[in-house]
Amino acid sequence: MKSEIVDFVNENRLSPFNSPKTLVKRDGFSIYKTGDAKKIHRQVLQVLSRRFVFEETNNLWNFFRFTNEIDEILKRQEFFKGVLNLDRDYLNELTHPRKTWSPDYNIVVVTEDEATFVELQKLSCPVQLIVSENDVVDLDKYDVVQVIDCETYGNVISRLPQSVPINSVEDVYLERYLEILSSWKDNFGVLDEKSSGRLKEIVNDLKELFLLIDTKKNKIITVEEVEKILEDINEKINGKLKELTISGESLVKILAEGKIPEDFEKIIQNALEMTDLPGNVFSFKIPVEIDYSELDKYIHLKSATEFTNLSEKIKSYAEKLKMVPEYLRELEVELLLEDFYSGLQSYLSEEKSYLTLSDNFHFNQAKNLFLSSPQPVDFQLDSFSKCSILTGANSGGKTTLIEHILQNISLFNLGLPVSGEVHMPVFGDVYYFAKNKGSASKGAFETLLTQMSEIKSEGANTLILADEIEAVTEPGVAGKIIASTAEYFIKKNCFLVIATHLGYEIQECLPEGARIDGIEAKGLDVNFDLIVDHNPVMGRLAHSTPELIVEKMASVKGGEYFEHLWNTMKKN
Repeated sequence: MKSEIVDFVNENRLSPFNSPKTLVKRDGFSIYKTGDAKKIHRQVLQVLSRRFVFEETNNLWNFFRFTNEIDEILKRQEFFKGVLNLDRDYLNELTHPRKTWSPDYNIVVVTEDEATFVELQKLSCPVQLIVSENDVVDLDKYDVVQVIDCETYGNVISRLPQSVPINSVEDVYLERYLEILSSWKDNFGVLDEKSSGRLKEIVNDLKELFLLIDTKKNKIITVEEVEKILEDINEKINGKLKELTISGESLVKILAEGKIPEDFEKIIQNALEMTDLPGNVFSFKIPVEIDYSELDKYIHLKSATEFTNLSEKIKSYAEKLKMVPEYLRELEVELLLEDFYSGLQSYLSEEKSYLTLSDNFHFNQAKNLFLSSPQPVDFQLDSFSKCSILTGANSGGKTTLIEHILQNISLFNLGLPVSGEVHMPVFGDVYYFAKNKGSASKGAFETLLTQMSEIKSEGANTLILADEIEAVTEPGVAGKIIASTAEYFIKKNCFLVIATHLGYEIQECLPEGARIDGIEAKGLDVNFDLIVDHNPVMGRLAHSTPELIVEKMASVKGGEYFEHLWNTMKKN
């Protein structure tokens, strides 16, 4: 499955350094048929993703698209069972790549072919089209001139000391790959020290290319430095000349013929040889002077040789440099996978079990992913009891149980394990109608009935969850509507869980195949909060316990009104 995930990452051009996060197009299929159900699924993904370092890693969940095929779910389970035990804290040290290197030399690519010129422009190369001799003359200002497809002026350009012949467009301006590579320099330092596996292999493969970026260049002498050398030369010459006794014949030659005596020449020659500079840079006279024209030529030639040598060295790594984008792309993919594995590690390492396929819906000591200290819960639906009418107090946990059911369906579909033992069918259609937050109205009631009528039943593969749907209509008839709704879908072989406060009303007309379950409050603790056993008792009607709420209000808020209510409740 890893190779399939890699293909998904590449197809969507996902990268740990994308900002903002890539918008991945989904196929539209979902087992969740209502917005309320989809919301719970998103919450499950948020909890699972909280330890991811890169925002883009969240997009990997889009690979695990909804499925109603058990073979695909089992395949996913095997994948997660094989996830290595990774803890990649160093991922937090990685930064967004930014270019840190560019050539120190002025470089241009020249061609006489217009098609080649256009192609090079697309590669963002510094390119010039040669159409006349004047264009060739202007090339003298560049440190490196790469030459490709030049038939007319090629021989002339090749005589330039800074020219570098190129045979293929692919080999032009290879420095662009070093520029790309340089943006990873800081991250490579982190990966070289702390990564392993395929990441480490890639880093090792690219090390020699980083040496090209870090190449120490030979220093090119400047005019100012030569002028300082000249001062030293003349000081040394003057010192040696003072030690000589000048004969009359030598003096005559100097005055009459302007010639330098042989012993003077030796002193000048020795002083110049100590500079490691070519003799033609200086005028051979007393005092010695700089020939600035020759000095400019010398500096230009040294620069051209230095830069062309580096350019030729870069050219020798052409094949490997052209693979830099491929290497870096693989690095990005591996980093996303490492973050995905590492981020799930704490979840996968806890004691969990993988869900199994069953005709029944069964929880055994299952713990809710959304709670920090969840109570283990047992719950079951089967062929005898297809529907649970879930009763209990406010804040007792009815909604939490419904959300727990949804999260386990999501985890099963993703192929992830759960805390506890869970068996269920592969649901293809899941409908969740959350608690209505507004007031009862004719419009809300009609909307709910319309939504119910549009449920496409697939028998045992359909699950319907409803939370206090009585809130959208009058209490007098709500119980009958809920019971009739349950009966309708039970006959279609669907599974249902309906949370309600109308247990007494529904009990009078409970359809066959339905069961009343209860989550009941047992009292108040020292802080006057409800003491609730969140584990539903199957087959028992739970009281809504309004007397406990009144007791809490009387104790916490006090006042004549609450005391009166509490005394009345106690009498009854």
